[in-house]
Amino acid sequence: MSRPSVSEISALCADLAVYSKTQNQSYAELMTRKADLLERIAASTPDNVETAEVARIARERANALSSTD
Repeated sequence: MSRPSVSEISALCADLAVYSKTQNQSYAELMTRKADLLERIAASTPDNVETAEVARIARERANALSSTD
C-alpha cells in the first residue's frame, strides 16, 4: 500500500469543498475515499497508534454510510 500523493489528498479536499456547496456527489463515496487515504497514511507510519485509530474510525464511519445507501 503506497502513501497517498499530495494530488490525491488535494483532489479529495476539492471534492469535499464542491460537495459542501452542491451535494451532487455521494457523501458515502467521499468518506470511503477519505478512509482509503487515511488507511494508506496509517500503513506508511506503522508505529503511530493515533494515526491507525483515526483511520479505523474513518473506515467504520464510511462502512456505516455505505450500508445505508
